[in-house]
Amino acid sequence: MERQLVVCDDLEALGRRAADLFVTLCGEAVTSQGRFSVALSGGETPKALHSQLHSESYRSRVPWSKVFVFWGDDRYVPHDHPDSNYGMARATLLDQVPIPAQNLFPVPTERKDAASAAARYQQTVKGFFDLSEGEQPRFDLMVMGMGEDGHTASLFPDTAALKSSSRVVVANYVQKLDADRITFTFSAINQAAFVVFLISGGSKALALKEVLEGPYQPDRLPSQFVQPKGGKLLFLVDRDAAARLTPRE
Repeated sequence: MERQLVVCDDLEALGRRAADLFVTLCGEAVTSQGRFSVALSGGETPKALHSQLHSESYRSRVPWSKVFVFWGDDRYVPHDHPDSNYGMARATLLDQVPIPAQNLFPVPTERKDAASAAARYQQTVKGFFDLSEGEQPRFDLMVMGMGEDGHTASLFPDTAALKSSSRVVVANYVQKLDADRITFTFSAINQAAFVVFLISGGSKALALKEVLEGPYQPDRLPSQFVQPKGGKLLFLVDRDAAARLTPRE
């Protein structure tokens, strides 16, 4: 695994750097295999990426008809709910670019419960990637965020989903939020060709330092579990988030 840290001046610069990465990886994937598969993240920071991608500077550089979009996690809420990661991505990016509706694969939160939504989403992913039993998908790009507690996707500290090694997608009840989430497992995330964390703000500074420089305690800091097998890992952060990191030469 190749890990890299890039510190950007501010959130806008982070968004541009992430958009450049998106365009580059998309071009490489479409050239080599005819399509680009990406899993998006929720949260505030990815909006900086989205705003760049639908801007005049980037929109025409992406072959949107060959982009296939999944979600690394989502809340178990309707798609039009304010907390929906799918709804956020539609509002901030996807409704503003010419991507075919059939290229979007949201978590099916209309299912009767979170467990059945996770099972259906797993089948969708396995079908798209033509996976055999036990295989994991290889996304061209997975966009991740990180919480102040070190969680990523909906893989929170000391929750059951941290131990789901064989599945692609699971439901995860998060007690401190009293909420059900649907999330990719670390087994799926770590099969991606490229994983990028987008992290901004001083409130993330301590967690980022612990994740990157502290002892390996992934049950407490789940983001440490992200170690792509044969892939690349990039932490793209702004100066506020990087404020507590040990200065580099």
